[in-house]
Amino acid sequence: MKILIIGSNGREHALAEAYAKSEKVKKVFIAPGNGLTDFLNKKIINVPILMTDFSELLRFVKKEKIDLVDVAQDDILAAGYVDKFQDLKIPTFGPTQKATQLEWDKEWSRNFMVKYKLPIPHFKSFNNHHKAIEYINKLPDQLLFIKAAGLALGKGVIKVENKEQAKTAVQSMNNFGKSGETFLIEEGLVGEEFSFFTVCDGKNYEIIQAAQDHKTVNNGDQGPNTGGVGCVSPTSVLSKKFIKEIETKIIQPALKGMEKEGRPYKGILYLGGMVTKTGIKIIEFNCRWGDPEAEVIIPSIKTEYITIAQAVIDQKLNKLKIQFDDKIRIAVTGCSRGYPNNYSRVKGKEIFGLNAAIKLPCISIYGSGIERKGKRFFVNGGRIFHVVAEGQTILQARVRAYGAMSMIYIEGNNLHYRTDIGWREVERLVK
Repeated sequence: MKILIIGSNGREHALAEAYAKSEKVKKVFIAPGNGLTDFLNKKIINVPILMTDFSELLRFVKKEKIDLVDVAQDDILAAGYVDKFQDLKIPTFGPTQKATQLEWDKEWSRNFMVKYKLPIPHFKSFNNHHKAIEYINKLPDQLLFIKAAGLALGKGVIKVENKEQAKTAVQSMNNFGKSGETFLIEEGLVGEEFSFFTVCDGKNYEIIQAAQDHKTVNNGDQGPNTGGVGCVSPTSVLSKKFIKEIETKIIQPALKGMEKEGRPYKGILYLGGMVTKTGIKIIEFNCRWGDPEAEVIIPSIKTEYITIAQAVIDQKLNKLKIQFDDKIRIAVTGCSRGYPNNYSRVKGKEIFGLNAAIKLPCISIYGSGIERKGKRFFVNGGRIFHVVAEGQTILQARVRAYGAMSMIYIEGNNLHYRTDIGWREVERLVK
């Protein structure tokens, strides 16, 4: 079989490695991939086609006689590529454009959650700054989240703690262009976040695994939100009781609701949630693998990934029991200094030590904003790579991850990463 994955980040790199493990799979193409995706595995081949160029992607699919397309990236899912390929009878893994409205339209998504009585914080949506500020003036100073309704690369959520900050955040919605024309003002939830993944075939579902992402750029969960700078899986914040609560109060009614709405959900469903004093609350739904969650969860899946994808496409997930290993994994993301704000001066700088770090036992490194020239690597984005370590305990995995990270350096001392990834798991362990 030949697989085409559409995307360019660590998530797509992890997917490519998973597909490539199967003897059924001859080649895995990634469009466009990055400088690390095709570095070590000879089955994985980068294709220099823009994700947004559907006609070129289709030409490539026909030329190479691709057996399965995996649409992994959120903007491309929102653009309806799954529908386009499926209309041409090309087997495609991923939810349709209508189903992914759960992610690309936060206003629609929240209203869907209200309709099907899913547990969410109080919110109001606006497309007028003046009315939003009038609403804020009536509120006491409190924790709020101002959210762009459209896709914003994981950066469209602003945490505020008083009215003045909230007003500034409302004005900053202009920075997100069309994605910020409609925005939400939400009650701030207090608790511990988690990412919970389910695979669905439109009728059936299988729970995959949970993880805990680290979204802010600096230690201690400080600084602006990013696309995610570290991750741990599994996470002990979710007890068996909480997992059952998620399944019965969120996953089952959400999937039944999507079916009733004429949007049967087929693909990876990503619940971003929070454990609060009053139970589980939904922060958001995403309609694909998280990044860097994919990098710590996908390697834990023992069942061949191609088998899972085919079961979803054929709507036979009920005949499959997905198996997992018992290892703990931690991802530490290497970023350009200045990310997520201005990191332009770092672009093009050389990265040293990757060749050595990638050969360490129990270590995998997944590329993101990275370019390769021969065997030399250069910065080509804000999140550059993800160092993933596995172990029997969080402490063992953590030591391995930071040991590998210590071997990597960016010209001009321009590598930034958090040194406290997994701190909650460590605290729970030592209590």
